[in-house]
Amino acid sequence: MPLDRLLRPRSIAIVGASERPSVGRTLVEALDGIGFRGDVYPINPKYESLLGRRCYPSVAELPRGVDVLAFCVNHARVLEQMQPAADRGVGAAVVFDGGFAEADAEGRARQDAIAAICREASIALCGPNCMGVISPHVPSLVYIQALHDPTRLAGNVGLISQSGSICIGLLTDCRRFGWSQVISSGNEAVVAAVDFLEYLVDDPATRVIAMFLETVREPERFVAALDRAADRGKPVVVLKVGRSDRTRRAISSHTGGLAGEARVFSAVLRAHRAIEVADMDELTEVIAACQAERWPRGRRLAVMTASGGQAELILDLAGAANLQLPPLAPASRAEVERVIGRITGDGNPLDAWGNGDFATNFPHGLRVLGSDPGYDAIAFCTDGFDDQPMGSPARALDYGKTLVEGAQLSAKPFYLMTTRSGVFRRDVAAFVREHGIAVIGGTRAGLGAVDRLARWSEPLAAPRPSPGGGGAIQAMHTGRVRPTIHEHDAKRLLAAVGVSVVREQVVSSLDDARVAAKTIGYPVALKVVSDAVPHRSDVGLVAVGLRDKSELGAAWDRLSRRVDDLGRRNDVAGFLIQEMAHGILEVFAGVSRDPDFGLVLAFGAGGVLIEALDDVALRLLPLRAGDAEGMIAETRVATLLGGFRGRPPGDVGALARALEAIGDLAWAERESLGELDVNPIVVRETGAGFVVVDALIVPRARA
Repeated sequence: MPLDRLLRPRSIAIVGASERPSVGRTLVEALDGIGFRGDVYPINPKYESLLGRRCYPSVAELPRGVDVLAFCVNHARVLEQMQPAADRGVGAAVVFDGGFAEADAEGRARQDAIAAICREASIALCGPNCMGVISPHVPSLVYIQALHDPTRLAGNVGLISQSGSICIGLLTDCRRFGWSQVISSGNEAVVAAVDFLEYLVDDPATRVIAMFLETVREPERFVAALDRAADRGKPVVVLKVGRSDRTRRAISSHTGGLAGEARVFSAVLRAHRAIEVADMDELTEVIAACQAERWPRGRRLAVMTASGGQAELILDLAGAANLQLPPLAPASRAEVERVIGRITGDGNPLDAWGNGDFATNFPHGLRVLGSDPGYDAIAFCTDGFDDQPMGSPARALDYGKTLVEGAQLSAKPFYLMTTRSGVFRRDVAAFVREHGIAVIGGTRAGLGAVDRLARWSEPLAAPRPSPGGGGAIQAMHTGRVRPTIHEHDAKRLLAAVGVSVVREQVVSSLDDARVAAKTIGYPVALKVVSDAVPHRSDVGLVAVGLRDKSELGAAWDRLSRRVDDLGRRNDVAGFLIQEMAHGILEVFAGVSRDPDFGLVLAFGAGGVLIEALDDVALRLLPLRAGDAEGMIAETRVATLLGGFRGRPPGDVGALARALEAIGDLAWAERESLGELDVNPIVVRETGAGFVVVDALIVPRARA
C-alpha cells in the first residue's frame, strides 16, 4: 500500500479538533509549529472556524482527496467516520485511541471492521492505539504529543516502533541524532512495521533504520526488506521484546500479536545483516555510532585515554564484551614513546597523558593510532558535561579540535567516547559532529556499538553449494505414514551423506542379539526400535554398558517385559545392539521448523549438558560458508574441545563438516522434514573424527 500520502502529506484533516485543550488542538498547533505547508481541515460541528481556519461539520463535507485524516476522538466514534472518509477519497488515516484488538473481542471486531473499509478504499491506516507519525523533512506530523522545538527533530534515522512510549522516550533527546521519520505503528490493523520498513529502505533522507518490535507480521517480506536495506547500505537496528513467557503473555494482551521465539529471531537478524540490540542503551549508541561520516570496515578498535585507570577499566569491560582491542604494534609503540615517554600495559587502550603535555601528546597519539594498519577505528575517551562544576570548558573544546585534526589525517572513522552513556558536552559534540565524528557513550554500549557496526559492514559469507537429492524421507514411509523415523533408519540417512554413525545391528531374538554383540564387541547398548516410542529412555526401553552375554540376557528380558507392560508389542520393529562410543565430549545438532522462518539448525553441548548449560547456537538453513565453524565457536563447546584442563583437543574440523552434512541433509529433505535430532554426537581427539550415537527424524506434518 502506498505510504506517501501518510508520510508526505499535502493536506491533513482532524476529527475532533477543538479550541479547548485537547489532542485535536495540540495537533493543529503542532502542524503550525513544525511549519506544515499544506492545508489543514479541522472537523467539529460545534465550530464554524477554529484557530484561524474554516471548520468542517463532518468528514462527509470535507474537500475530496484529503491525504490524511487524524482521529482525535474516542474509539467508539471512529468506525462511523471511516466509511465517509473512504467515500471522500481520503488517502491515509491515523487512529490514536486504544480500545481495539488489544482490549477485548468487541474491540477486535471494531478494528476488523475499520480495517476492512480501509483496505477496500486503499486507505493507509496507521494504528489504532498509536502515537502517530512525524516527518521532519516534509515537514509534517500527525502525532499525539505536543511539539516544543521543531529545529531539533530532523536527521537521518527512521524509527519504527510498535510501542508509543518508546517513541516518546527516544524523542526526549535529539542531541546526537535526529529523525527522517518517526512512526508509531500501534496495532497495525492495516499498515504494518514491514510496510514502513520497505518505505524507509527507499527513503533518501534515511541513512539508518531503528525498529522496536513486539511481533513480526509477514516474515517473508520482513527478511526481504532486511536484505534490500543491507544492499542499499542502510543498517537496520532491531530491539525485539518477547524473550520470556511472561513477556509474551504481556505482548498478546497489549497488541493482539504473537511473539516469535527469541533465539530463532536472532538467527534471522544475523542471517539478513540486521543489527540486534538488547536494550535502549545499545539501540541509542548504535544509532549514535552511525552518525559518523565514515564507518568501520573491521573490528579492531584502538582507544586513547588520559588515564591509566581508565585504560584498565576499558580493557576489563572490553574483554568481557568480546571487543577486539589489539595491542599496539612495536613500531607504533616506539613512535608513541619517542614523544610521550614510557607507556604502561600493551598500549591499547593508550594512556597518552605521559609527561602531562596534552597539547603535544594527544595529537601525536592520535596520529600514530590513525596511521597504524592494525586498527580499523579510533576512539578518544574523555568526559564532560554542560553543567559540570569543575574543569575547563575551553580545554574540553580543545580536546574536540585535537580529535578532528587527528581524524583529518586518517581514512579511518574516529569517535569521541565518554565513559557513561548520554553524558557529554553539547558544544563539543556539536563541533565534532560538524566534522563527521560521532559521540558514543560507555564502553559496553559505546564501543560495543562501533563493533556491531563493524560486523554489519562485513560482507556475508558466500552461499555453499546447494545440496541436491531429496525424497529419502518420503521413500521411507513405504506405503504408510510414520509418526517418527526411528533411530536406526535416521542414522542410515545420515550415513548416506557421510556422517559417521556407531556400529549397530537390528535383531529380533536374544540369540541374534548375542551374535551381534560378540561381533560388535562388548560392552554394548540394547535399545527398542520403534517409530511409536521416540523417547525410549524416558520409559525404560534402553539399557547401556552391558558387559557380557549374561547382562545382555537380563536386559533383554527386562526390556521385553517393559514393552508388554506398555502395550507396545505391535509397535516394536526389533531390538538394536549398539557399540558403546567414547570420546572427548558429547554434543548435539538438531533441525527444527520455525513456523515463520523455516528450517533452523541448532548446536550445543549434548547429552545431559543440553539443559544444564542452555548454550545453543542457531543458523538458518541453508548454511553459508563458515556457519558451522561459527556455531562451534559461539558456544562453550569450543572451550571444552580446545584441550580444556589438560584434556586432548577434540576434532573440531570433523565436527564442523558433520554440521554441514546434517544441515545439507535437512535442506535437501526440506519438503518432508519436520524435525531432525542428532544427540549425542561423540567428538573424539583431533584426527579421530566423531560418531553419531542416536538420531530421530520427525516427518513434516501435512495439512
